[in-house]
Amino acid sequence: MPAPKILYYDIETAPNLGYIWAKWDQNVLAYEREWYMLCISYRWEDEKKTHVVSLLDFPTLYDSDPEDDSALVTVLWDLLNRADITIAHNGDAFDNKKSNARFIVNGLGPPSPYRSIDTLKVARNKFKFNSNTLGDLGQTLGIGEKVATGGFSLWAGVMRGEEKAWRKMIKYAKQDTVLLAKVYKALKPWMTNHPNHGVYTGEAHTCPGCGSEDLIRRGFKYTQAMTYQQWHCPDCGTYSRSRKAEATDRPTLVP
Repeated sequence: MPAPKILYYDIETAPNLGYIWAKWDQNVLAYEREWYMLCISYRWEDEKKTHVVSLLDFPTLYDSDPEDDSALVTVLWDLLNRADITIAHNGDAFDNKKSNARFIVNGLGPPSPYRSIDTLKVARNKFKFNSNTLGDLGQTLGIGEKVATGGFSLWAGVMRGEEKAWRKMIKYAKQDTVLLAKVYKALKPWMTNHPNHGVYTGEAHTCPGCGSEDLIRRGFKYTQAMTYQQWHCPDCGTYSRSRKAEATDRPTLVP
């Protein structure tokens, strides 16, 4: 059985456009248009190259309607349809749901089901960092940083079709996925609910976190009534335990 297809991905979207009376805490009077997708960046776990696909990659469509994201959304749908596991920062609340919204608007059904790993949720659940944004995590952990955008002016320039703005947006999107992969690998040893690689490969004695066979015995895992052999993976840092309990002659009363 093949290893699971693991997809790192990130999306960039245009904002909604509407009319308001003032700058702060306003109701929208009328929508001019709703948001749409600008670009996606992604990388498969088994490759080194990070890819960016934007509206510019469909020049005929872009020239006729620069807000038509149907071709771009179809590319994203195909990626998620092939993935067994996806990794995104704030993916459960943003990327996955935003993607689904554009899928149904563009007449696409749901992609093949995948397991989602949200690095933002891991950071919030396991640690108490001052900030859990992708950029701040990269800096705190000393593994990289995001590309500075200069604020909303970059998005405005992209929506106006400015070549310089598009180049910067593509660079920004690519670095987000590069940094995402680094943050994921840093947090991975702390993940206790990571999808088990062995389920996908059919290999019994492999690291559930990365599939490595290079496991080291590290004491025992104790539950209320059972003792299990504990293993440590030097490749990704994941701890795991044997499925079967160790034989013991020590009587244990169960509450």
